[in-house]
Amino acid sequence: MKEAAVRFGLTLLLHDLHEPSDFAVAFEAIAKEKVDVIVTDPDPLLVAHREEIVDFAARTRTPAIYAFRDYVASGGLMSYDANLFEIWRQAAQYVDRIAKGTKPGDLPIQQPTKFELIINLKTARKLGLDIPPTLLARADEVIE
Repeated sequence: MKEAAVRFGLTLLLHDLHEPSDFAVAFEAIAKEKVDVIVTDPDPLLVAHREEIVDFAARTRTPAIYAFRDYVASGGLMSYDANLFEIWRQAAQYVDRIAKGTKPGDLPIQQPTKFELIINLKTARKLGLDIPPTLLARADEVIE
């Protein structure tokens, strides 16, 4: 993200969150800086507190893109992430191969190959955002 921000002339504010009490400090800084967008990563702490994050983004009317579809189901604007069903399917295939005698070290490392874009149009309307038709056409799911 740092490299992309520099390339596009954007200012990137990073907040390391290690425990729930860190959220108040991060939220205060984000509100004070009046950021243009919030981007989350797939950190388990953030996922566990996704409703707080989604509520904060709604209160401050800040567009946000999230690491998992669960955020969008909770009212977040959009998510772009690996298709978890596909990841679990690949994992099951590996378990099957290991159970049949393949050594785990002989299996190649795999990366996700299928990603999903989920957009919540109700949230976009609340934020006063018009989502371009081209982006909607690319979405795997649109919540209306």
